[in-house]
Amino acid sequence: MKYRRSEEMSPPPAVPVTDVAITRFEHVYEVAPELMTEHVLQQEFPNWDTLRLVHSRADHLAWMHRHFAHTVVSGEELLHELDG
Repeated sequence: MKYRRSEEMSPPPAVPVTDVAITRFEHVYEVAPELMTEHVLQQEFPNWDTLRLVHSRADHLAWMHRHFAHTVVSGEELLHELDG
């Protein structure tokens, strides 16, 4: 398989999910880029690197928990606490 920069640097078309979120790859959600450009410089990522980061995020989170977290609280637990 050959590397073609034009293919790797052109992500699939954005599919709106909500007013503030889009998806380009299955199960990968992003803040709509037009909402980010004022305060956050947008970077170009090759498609393979985006997918590499997504596939390794669970391992990274597990590593962070092992090394730094004394307690891990689930989002569901936080929502129940907010609902009171």
